[in-house]
Amino acid sequence: MIQHTWFECKIRYEKVMENGMQKKVTEPYLVDALSFTEAEARIIEEMTPFISGEFTVSDIKRANYSELFPSDEESADRYFKCKLNFITLDKSGKERTTSTCILVQAADLRDAVKKLDEGMKGTMADYQIASVSETAIIDVYPYEEEKNLDDSINKSANSPVVRRFISELPEGCKTTLTISGKAIIIDKTGKNTKVSPDQSKTKKETIPKK
Repeated sequence: MIQHTWFECKIRYEKVMENGMQKKVTEPYLVDALSFTEAEARIIEEMTPFISGEFTVSDIKRANYSELFPSDEESADRYFKCKLNFITLDKSGKERTTSTCILVQAADLRDAVKKLDEGMKGTMADYQIASVSETAIIDVYPYEEEKNLDDSINKSANSPVVRRFISELPEGCKTTLTISGKAIIIDKTGKNTKVSPDQSKTKKETIPKK
């Protein structure tokens, strides 16, 4: 069973609303990473192709989810935090309760409970659903199998070479980089890491292929 370490990353940017107006919003995303620096690198990779303007990684914190139950259903466009209590017996026969949180992708609260029970089928320990609540999480980025490393560096996100380059950038540094064919500026000179399009066509830095 793959062990995940989840980080909640908040991205602040100007979003075009349904009425056509632009509004500054802060959206949380869940990222599977080994450290805070890798979580920041991964969310920059994932967000760069989809945000045309500038965005800031305004916050990163650990998220205490033990498991993720994803769904391919089109209607399942929300994420629910489900807290479970497991009841076990110690050596003396006394009941002991341990808690864990699972993130479930579902259409609504009722669907979340249904998908939670389906995901927990086969669990040997008795459990009780303590709470189910909708989160503000927009999307989740678990680790995926990395294939064809050289070809993926400049054509798609989720490249370990790009990720390592970003995570190793020191604080106070500012550099240009190409991700998914898009030239960006990564600015670590302020409190939060800021990412913006590179408007200059004369200076573009890409990571060389090994």
